[in-house]
Amino acid sequence: MSARKIFQGSLVALLTPFQEDGSLDLPGLARHIERQIENGTEGLCPAGTTGESPTLTHDEHGLVVAHTVKIAGGRVPVMAGAGSNSTHEAVAMARHAKAVGADGLLVVAPYYNKPTQEGLYRHYMTVADATDLPLFVYNVPGRSVVEVLPETLSRLAGHPNIVGVKDATANLVRPLQVIRLTEKKFIQLSGEDGTALAFLASGGDGCISVTANIAPRQCAQMHKAWREGRVAEAMDIQQKLTPVHDALFCESNPGPLKYAAAKLGLCGDTLRLPLCDVSAASKKIIDAALAEAGLTG
Repeated sequence: MSARKIFQGSLVALLTPFQEDGSLDLPGLARHIERQIENGTEGLCPAGTTGESPTLTHDEHGLVVAHTVKIAGGRVPVMAGAGSNSTHEAVAMARHAKAVGADGLLVVAPYYNKPTQEGLYRHYMTVADATDLPLFVYNVPGRSVVEVLPETLSRLAGHPNIVGVKDATANLVRPLQVIRLTEKKFIQLSGEDGTALAFLASGGDGCISVTANIAPRQCAQMHKAWREGRVAEAMDIQQKLTPVHDALFCESNPGPLKYAAAKLGLCGDTLRLPLCDVSAASKKIIDAALAEAGLTG
């Protein structure tokens, strides 16, 4: 089965539920995954930024990935977070993901180091050489400071295991540029809920969504409508979800998401420092957005 067939449509950047004492809530994660699959989510992406990967220990990171693979049970593919600003750590995460049965890798551009484009190229090529899993470049300059340019993506696409990108630049010219520069089919997944539908119209293949954590059915329906040519229906769903997309980033992700998920009874709202509870003003914004989108009574 091709990576394109596996990774498309509505995927979710899974949150990581914690107990009140800050420990992993694996039963909560299992319930969350089941709800995603039942409501049409087409792929699971554990241990990314939304999953608070910066504050997971290496053991916890591996446990979250392994648990996601186990609960998914092959019903939907798992694209495991395997990113680090240390190349050898990213290689170790990639090998672990392969060992526990993940279907793909999501590798963020190395943060803080500020590598050159050549450094980015060598980093990704090294991680891609470590396993035979399809690898997706996670291009998120707002978090990592560096941007993987289209020319670098074109070079990386020459590796048989580097099959696509999660693009969180919100630059809607980007998918068109990548299509023009890349000889093989390169899977392009949006990392920005607010521009997800427009990204599809520019040649994208799907979205790795934050909003899908709390509105999986609506996100899945939007992508299905788009694929089936029901453009007006897809636009209507996106319009209804837009207040939620905006509200979930009124503070740093996943703070607003954890609050919203707790309000909807999906999991606890525990975060790990340096993230903390969202402010009272932000809670009002999130409450209003959930109500407007019909997610609360």
